[in-house]
Amino acid sequence: MASFVSFSNFFATRNPIPLSYLPASHSFSSNSRRTNALLKSDYSCFEVRDLSYRPPGTEHSLLNAVNFSLREKSFGLIFGPSGSGKTTLLQLLAGLSKPTSGSICVQKYDKDGKPCQSSQPLTPERVGIVFQFPERYFITDSVLNEVTFGWPRQRSDFHLKENLAMKLQRAINWVGLNGIALDKDPHSLSGGYKRRLALAIQLVQIPDLLILDEPLAGLESSLA
Repeated sequence: MASFVSFSNFFATRNPIPLSYLPASHSFSSNSRRTNALLKSDYSCFEVRDLSYRPPGTEHSLLNAVNFSLREKSFGLIFGPSGSGKTTLLQLLAGLSKPTSGSICVQKYDKDGKPCQSSQPLTPERVGIVFQFPERYFITDSVLNEVTFGWPRQRSDFHLKENLAMKLQRAINWVGLNGIALDKDPHSLSGGYKRRLALAIQLVQIPDLLILDEPLAGLESSLA
């Protein structure tokens, strides 16, 4: 019943900020939340502004005027009952669907909390998402191939590959996949390790925004 959204640094804080509660009704509005803590330097916020979504060819809106913000190096929680629009919202944040109206952007502020430049749209290339059932999106026959799928294959990209390899090792350490053989079929992993693998795939690229859809569903309490 809950999804996590992280901006810039998933491991920056232990306590999630409740970004938005989505009621059972498909028409709702949530208030924008902005941290008022005194800051010593400029900072950025990921912001959702008056976001609405109506599926093409229909007259019924699934989301209506959603507003919230998330400061960099923090993460937040979006929660609500089934059917309230959480997954639809995450798909919009990830760029998998286009909103009917509203915007998704990054706004930079000065130390006094005033915008210091024009907001910039958050492009899908800067967003990582781990779905509730990540195994549906595995397409290779080994853990290593799954993580490195899409990496450059040309020899001239040696330094880029070396950099990606370092990020790969760091991501594997972060999610606790050290004891898993890299030639293991990802579909044979347990549910919890499938999610760890999906998370490692996203962390290799170090996205500006990281989205976790129902990350604790189906996990044992000791692992969650």
